[in-house]
Formats: sequence, C-alpha cells, structure tokens
Amino acid sequence: MAISVKPKHLKRYKDLASLLMKYGRSDLARSLDVSLEGASEQVAASPEGAILAEELARDLEKLGPTFIKLGQLLSTRADFLPVAYLEALARLQDKVEPFSFADVEKIVTEELGVRISKAFATFDATPIAAASLGQVHRATLRDGRAVAVKVQRPAIREQILEDLEAFEEVSRMLDKHTEAGERFQFEKMLGEFRKTLLRELDYRQEAQNLVMLAENLEEFDRILVPRPVDDFTTTRVLTMDFIPGTKVTALGPLGRIEMDGSGLAEDLFRAYPKQILIDGFFHADPHPGNVFVTPDNRVALIDLGMVARISAGLREQLLKLLLAISEGNGEEAAERARDIGERKETFDELDFKRRIAELVGRYERATMADLQIGRVVLEVSRVSGETGVRMPPELMMLGKTLLHLDQVGRTLDPDFNPNASIRKNTAELLRRQMWKSASPANIAATLLEARDFIARLPRRVNRVLDLVSRNEVKINVDAIDEGLLIEGLQKIANRITTGLILAALIMGAAMLMRVETNFRLLGYPGLAILCFIAAAGGGLALVVSIVTSDLKADPKKKKGR
Repeated sequence: MAISVKPKHLKRYKDLASLLMKYGRSDLARSLDVSLEGASEQVAASPEGAILAEELARDLEKLGPTFIKLGQLLSTRADFLPVAYLEALARLQDKVEPFSFADVEKIVTEELGVRISKAFATFDATPIAAASLGQVHRATLRDGRAVAVKVQRPAIREQILEDLEAFEEVSRMLDKHTEAGERFQFEKMLGEFRKTLLRELDYRQEAQNLVMLAENLEEFDRILVPRPVDDFTTTRVLTMDFIPGTKVTALGPLGRIEMDGSGLAEDLFRAYPKQILIDGFFHADPHPGNVFVTPDNRVALIDLGMVARISAGLREQLLKLLLAISEGNGEEAAERARDIGERKETFDELDFKRRIAELVGRYERATMADLQIGRVVLEVSRVSGETGVRMPPELMMLGKTLLHLDQVGRTLDPDFNPNASIRKNTAELLRRQMWKSASPANIAATLLEARDFIARLPRRVNRVLDLVSRNEVKINVDAIDEGLLIEGLQKIANRITTGLILAALIMGAAMLMRVETNFRLLGYPGLAILCFIAAAGGGLALVVSIVTSDLKADPKKKKGR
C-alpha cells in the first residue's frame, strides 16, 4: 500500500509517518511505507498522557508553519484525539525567528507600490511579534496615527501549498486503504483545512473580519478590536490600529490588583456568546496570546485570521446545548447533542445518552476550579463520535474557543465561574435571538408565505366543498353514526370559516403596514399590529379549541368500540 513517492515530498512523508508512529497511530504510519529509523525507540521512550501531548505540540512547532496550523486544526477534532491532546494543541504557539528587515521592505514596497519611507512617518525595524505566517512591526502613518503592520513571510504561500500537496497524497491513500481513513475521512478534513489556511494567508480577508467583529462588539465599551487601514492593506500586508497592552498571561501581581479582572472576564463571557449565538460570527482563536489588557483597563482582541461562522438554525440548537451543560442537565444535553449531530448506522442511542448524562453530571459535581465548559463541549463531541454521532465542525470549533475563553477568564479572575455567567446571560441571549428573528427580512418572508397560503386557500376550500357536495368525502369509521358524522362536518365547516377570517385579518394587516398613521405600536402602524395580534389570538384560540375537542372525542371513540 505504498504511495507514489515524489522526491520533493519525501521529507514530509517521513515527518508525517514519524508523528503517527510516535504518537500511537503506527497502523497508519506503516501504510506510508517510508523509512522510519528510530521511530519504535521513540515510542518506548515517550512518556504518557498530558506530557506526551505537550511533546506533540513541540514537535509540530519544530516542523514548520503548515504543521503548526495542522495542529491547530486537530485541536478542534475531539472525535480524533483525546482531550489531553486537544488542550495541548489548543495552546500551540507559533513562535519563530523573525525574518530580515530587508525582506520586510521588499514585500511592503511591492504590495503598496511605494517605499516604506514614503508611506509611513516611522517604521520600527524590529518586529514586536513574529509568527509562522508573518510578523508585526509598529509604525506611524503620515497623519500621526499609530498602527501595527503585519507582513507575510517571504515565499510562505509557496511552501504551504507544497506541504498541502504532500498531505493530500497521504490523506487520499489513507482514506482508501485504512479503517481510520474510512472513519475520519482525512481527505475531506484536509480540504477544510486547506480552505481555512488559504483564507488566513489573505490579509484582506482578515481586514474584513476585523471590521465585522468591531461593529458587532460596539456595545461593549471595554472590548477593543483594531480597525484596518484599507489603503495600506493588501493580500500580504495588513495595516491596522496599534493597541498598546499586555498579554493576559504576562500580567504581574500588581497589574492584577489594579485592574477589574472580574468585570473584564464578565464582559468577555457576555461578548462571546453574543458573537456565537446571535451574530453567528466569532473570533475562533482567543488564546491568551491574542487577548491584551490595555493601560486603561480594557481588553483588546487581535489576530482575526481564524474565525468561524454558524448558521441561524444551528445557533438555537447550540444555545440549548450550552444551557443544558451549564445547568448540569445530562439528559437534556444528550438530546440536544443528538439533534445537532448526524447519526451513523452504528449509532447506539442508549450508550450515547448514558455516557453524555454521566459526563455532564460529573462536571456538575466538580469544584469551581475544574468547571471548564469548553472542555465539556469537546468531550461531548468525543463521546458522540465514539457512539456513532458525527458532530458538525462548528461545535468542535466552539469547544476549542470556549476552552481558550475559560483560560482567559480564569487568568483575569481566578474565582470567575463561566457556567454561572452563561446562565445569568441566558435571558438576554434569548431576547436578542427573538428580536433578530423578527427582522424585516423574516417579516417579509412570513408575509410572502401568508400571501401564497391565501392565494391557494380558496381553491383548496372549493375542492373540499365540492367533495362534500357530491358526497364523495370518505371517512373511515368503525360504525355508522349519522349524528357524529354531521357534527364532524359542522366542525370542519366552522374551522374552515375561522381559518378564512384569520387569513383575511393577516392579509389586511399586511396591507395596513404600508399606511402611515400617528398611532404606532413597537414602531409599526398600530392598526396593523392590532390586526396581527387579533389573528394570532384567533389562531391560538382555534388551536386550543381543536385540541380540547379532539381530546374529548377520544373517550367517545374508545367507548363506541
């Protein structure tokens, strides 16, 4: 089962096989059929558990940017790796040596079409941060605005594309010839990784992410997001506001005393659920290195290369799942997780419910220091995968984000309780979600559906009445009872008539929405809203009448039998 070896990819084949052999997937490593001298000895000598997980993170850092980003992807795959590995990879830092200022000048000049000395009043030659994809320099625009300039590494795109080509060949082979490949679909996983990584290499996309997040978080006065400078931003150069501050992990004892750690942690745990469950767009990499505390006691979120989006339908399900977890309701959490995921043929519902309930219940009894909702979400994903439920990538990305957020919150305030914060903000989240669902677009869609319903209703009613008039209505009964039959027909006629009246009220209200009056309710024409309320009340009364009358009818049927 050897793969077709390309000489330029031989080193990457060996790197991948060594990692698989060293960290417990020797079955996959042997499938690569490449030289692995020393791999077996590494397995015997390696420590277990969390220590081995940290060692994996260090090995990935040594192998370069593509492997670092691959590790960050794997940190969201709770179905593939144990939680200890997920936590170690979630903390993966891509600290590398900076590249030369001569390369910085060349790239900035090529991208902006002007020399650095012409575009900027000042430009520090020494970077303030260096990562696997680029590095950041402090600068000042000609108008005096302090900015941070992020410059992409030379030839990094070409290097990553070459590595991805090798990864694709390996993943394709593993999917065809191994049981793990058939289960995890490595080629599909790599396809998502490729799209995410190429988006991260386009700094224009990150600039758009900065603008969107800044607008979504405008209501939070103590949370800052740097704004990009469009005229100085290209695919490989990103210029944005410079925000002074200290990483949360670098805060000293005196700094912790002077800042309002509890208030900042609370603001973060209000802002992130809003991003995730209301906006459907969130900063997916809030590790402590990307969260700064500013001198004026505010929090700055930087580096928006990695973001995630959640569809409207999934947001409500995630909200219910998070609430069930935070309240320690294992049965409810199991039901919500089952509804979110895609059930396979091997799905074992009894085992799934038992293990999820046990997992959530175990954390309900944990001490405050051990309560990590991000970790619970990742473990729910892992248990789901083991019992035959494939969770959407958004849930695993959410788990990783909350894991980072747990760490940041406890760094700001060691006594902070994320679960209590989520429960406390539930009412506001539900209210916002309801108002967002009542947007003009949704109202317009509802009106269009009502119009279609009203347009088709007369034809359907005529068809029913024609059948009734020709005595062609077929009703299956156990015994002929003319009284019950006539009573049933009267109920049908009454309900149809009521439905027509309600439909007319809805149509009239929709037309009155265009009539401007001084009398207004909730910002809309008052008469139209009253008609809508009347229609809703009548509809509710009709439903109640139908349900109660049907419940009363059941005993009669049983008695007749």
